[in-house]
This record gives sequence, structure tokens and C-alpha cells, in this order.
Amino acid sequence: MFGKVISIDKNIVILENLKGESEASILNFHVIFEENNRSVVGEIVAINNKEITILLVGEIRNNHFSSGVMKKPTLKNAPRIIYKSELDLILGPQDISLTNSLYIGKSNIYDGYKVSASLNEFMANHFAVVGNTGSGKSCGVARLIQNIFEHNDTSLPTNAHICIFDFFGEYNSAFCELSKLPNINFKSYTTQTEFSESDTVKIPAYFLEVDDLVLLLNVTDTIQIPIIEETLKLTYIFTSKDEKALNYKNQIIASALLDILSSGKNSTQIRDQIVAILSKYNTEKLNLDTIIPQPGYNRTIRQCLNIDSQGKINAVGAVVDFLNLYLKEDIDNIEKDEKAIYSLDDILYAMNFALIKEGTLNNQLMYEKANTLKVRLEAIINSEHKKYFEYDHYISKIEYVKELFKTNTNEKAQIINMNFNYVDERFAKSLTKIFAKLFYNFTTSLKDRASYPIHIILEEAHRYVQDDSDIDIIGYNIYDRITKEGRKYGLILGFITQRPSELSKTSLSQCSNFISFRMFHPDDIKIISSISANVDNEIIEKIKSLQPGSALVFGTAFNLPLIANFELPSPMPASNSVEVTNKWFQN
Repeated sequence: MFGKVISIDKNIVILENLKGESEASILNFHVIFEENNRSVVGEIVAINNKEITILLVGEIRNNHFSSGVMKKPTLKNAPRIIYKSELDLILGPQDISLTNSLYIGKSNIYDGYKVSASLNEFMANHFAVVGNTGSGKSCGVARLIQNIFEHNDTSLPTNAHICIFDFFGEYNSAFCELSKLPNINFKSYTTQTEFSESDTVKIPAYFLEVDDLVLLLNVTDTIQIPIIEETLKLTYIFTSKDEKALNYKNQIIASALLDILSSGKNSTQIRDQIVAILSKYNTEKLNLDTIIPQPGYNRTIRQCLNIDSQGKINAVGAVVDFLNLYLKEDIDNIEKDEKAIYSLDDILYAMNFALIKEGTLNNQLMYEKANTLKVRLEAIINSEHKKYFEYDHYISKIEYVKELFKTNTNEKAQIINMNFNYVDERFAKSLTKIFAKLFYNFTTSLKDRASYPIHIILEEAHRYVQDDSDIDIIGYNIYDRITKEGRKYGLILGFITQRPSELSKTSLSQCSNFISFRMFHPDDIKIISSISANVDNEIIEKIKSLQPGSALVFGTAFNLPLIANFELPSPMPASNSVEVTNKWFQN
């Protein structure tokens, strides 16, 4: 049916249609232009009763396929339909039990043929799974992970570490059966604190660093960061067993009181403010009833603050001299406990001292911004969220990460699921960033680089991986940092989203592989079309009409952009759409 070459323009070849009829059955088939030391591969993209249009997509040299065409075929060469033996070079290995083969799904063009990818090229690079609601994303991801563990006859990935942040609690049902495989285990964590078979998500409060608290307390102004820095510094000191730590508390209180005494305010204001501070912040040695000895008689601090008939504090000099005695403690000489544990309550206690130490009491604007942090921290402490930070024993961050990937019987768990379905979106966003940063610090600290690969898969990623204000507040976005630097340390991100246009552009641009289910929104279509030079308008149009469970797959793990039909996962994730008629007409 292939006649002579009529024209070659860029990567489009127009052929004469010898049969003079349109054969839709060969549309999207691949053809081969044979030459001496290579074969040029094309795809039939259009056909009518006069012409056949072929898009040139790559070359085969020495039994190896490469996308892109360095040299166009000659006008003398008519093509032929691709041989079965050559399809492996396009679709990927048909033997899906090979160690480096990742089974994707069935070809939608070649009946009975599989589409597979290089497991290493896919899982060693960041990837994104995109598509509208109901297009098959959750089922596709579940099937993909099941394939990794179920289609290898020779060995199993017992050293895998896959962490799924599951914001709707969908994936437990899909992966629990994997524990039936030898030496493979699935572990589930949840934010539901009662009546759950899963372990509660917990991260020790003493793990929280400045950046973590910035995220947790929703800091929007860099002026608040010094308060957090001072808070953690004081928390560390106050949990020390060194007796000098108590003296340092006295120093902080004394310094704040001296600032008030020299503030220039009237006597009543000074007295009332000092009484307020000492009523709330006090120690055994420094409080309102502390005795200040004076020649001939002793008075308490409260008595020394009495105002005389002239409107002056009658013993202000004695108070100043007494307070100055506490300004001699050197913080650097305090012995610190490297394995100190503390709670959110301890952090709040230290924050109270940080507020007065940083002089916020004499600056109304600064006090309001600083006090906002305290209010937000108190809100967490007074809510169910407090339970997620309760940890009553010491564990290092390295051991903590390793413990996450262990079952309750101390066996290795290759897949863990973090179900964040029971917390609000803002708090869930903060938690995922804290965990992502923890994994990043863990992998980058290993002496043997990439010796403990971790895959983070984020469901509903558009809600959490955004171009937000992190870069302005703490100087980086943890997801952008991971996508740019994490791969060489074995930390890989996978995004699952229905709105790729709302994702951080930096993070998305670092993804090497994409699985695109059906999409309609113009902004999302535009994002996908701009990602890869191999994805042309013809393929983009197909994305709009894909059936549920079918997806365009492309990237470094694939020889060409291909459409694959995913098999249904078994078991299924809990992501099915509601059956409205079954609910409406139930008796």
C-alpha cells in the first residue's frame, strides 16, 4: 500500500497511497525506512485515499533505538510496517519478569503487546502522574507499584523504601496484600488517633528545627524567625540538667525587668509591667516575693515597687542593683545534653522566655507578631495535633527514619503509607514538608551516597507542592531542593496530581518521566505539551480523549511517547467514584 515518497518536510513524510483507500486499522502503527547502517522509524499519523502521513520519531542502529532523527530518509525509500522483532525496541521488553523491567500496561495499538519501561530509569528519577478526577490516577499508581513487586520471578525489591503521603486514605487496601510475598511488608500510619488498626503518625517534638517550626506555625514574616531561633536555643538549655540553666532563666528575667525600668515609662506603667512579668515568669530565686536585703531592713521586690507620694518608685535603685547581680551567667558554659528530649509544652515554655528576652514587650508591633507564634503553638498543644509530636524516649533522626520502615515485629517494610486524611490541609502540608526535610537530611548525611534510596510519593501533590512563600521565609522550598539535589542521594519524588499547572514549576520541571491520564483543562494541557520535545500536538490531542485507565507515558524511561492501557490493580485502592444511583434508590 505504500507508494513512493511524495515529500519530506521537517519530520513529516508524505507517501502515495497505492490502494487508494483509508485503512484506519494501521493508523498509529510504526513503519521502517531501511538504509545501509540504520533504520529510520516513523509513525502513521494520518491516512486518506490518496496520501499517507508519517511522523519520523527515531532511528535504530545496532539493534538499539534512539528517539530523534539525525538524517531524513531519501525520497527513493518506501517504508514497511515494523516487524515484531523490532517492536521490543519501541515498546520495551516483553519479558516483564526481567529485573530492570517495569511493566506499565498493554499497548493500545499492537494487540497482545506490553508497554514496559526501564525500572532504573523510571525509579531513579523524579516522576509525575497527572490526570483529571476519575481518569485512573490512583488505580494506575497502585497497579504500577504492585507490578514492581509482583512481576519479578527471580528476586524481590526487599531493600526498597517507598513512602506514600496518602491524603484521602486510599492506598491501604491496595498494598496490604503485598505482605503475603516473601520478605515483603507493608506498614500503615494514620493521623486518626483513636480506633485505628494503623500506627499513629508521630514525629518527636525534639526533632523540630527552626525551619520546621516556621512551617508548622505558618510564619509569614521573617521578623518572627529570631524568636523561633531563640526559643529552640532556650528549650535546649532549659532541658539541660546543668544547674546553671536555672541561673540563665534568672538572667533572662532580670534583663527584661531592667529594660522596663529604663524604658522611660511612668512609675505606674513600670510597676504594673514588672508585676505582670514576675507573676508569669518567675523562678524560686527571682519572683515578686524575693527578698532584697538592705541596711537595717529587708523588703520584697513587690514592696520595693511601691509608689510614693511623689509618684516615684521608692526603692528603684535597690531593685536595679539586685537585678544586676543576675547578669553574669555565661550561656556558653552551660553543659548541654546531646540526647535531651522535650515536648511542645517545653517549647512553649521556652518561647515565653524568648519573648521577654528579645525585648518584644517594649515594641508593640514586634510583640504582636511574636505573640502570634505563641498563640499558634498553643492552638496545636490544645488540639488533637499535639499527639503527633509526643515521643517519650530518645531516638536519633537516623534511627527514627529506619524505624519508620519497620513493622511492629521489627521486620523491614518496603512500603509505608502515611494517611493524613484526618487533619486539615494546612497542617497536612506542614507535616509533609517536615517529613520530606527529614528524609532529605537523612539521605544527604549517609557516608555511602545513595545507599538507602527513599521514594516519596505525594497524592494530591498540587495542594502541597506549590510556588509558595517558603523561598522568601526560610530561603528554599524543600520539594524544589529535593527535585534539584535529591536524586544523586537516592531521594526521589513522585507527584500525583489532577492540576499540574498548580504545582511548583521548578519541581515539575525536574521530573524525568510522566504518566498522563485524560486531561481537559487548557493550562494543564499546555504544561504537558511544553515538558517534552517528543510530545507533539497529535499526541496532546489524544490525551483529551483517553479512556479511564489509559495514559500517555513518556520520559527517559521510555523509548517513545506511548499510550498504555493499565490493568486494574488487585486489590483496588479505595478511590472509586460514588455510585449515585445505588445510593439514591436504596431501599
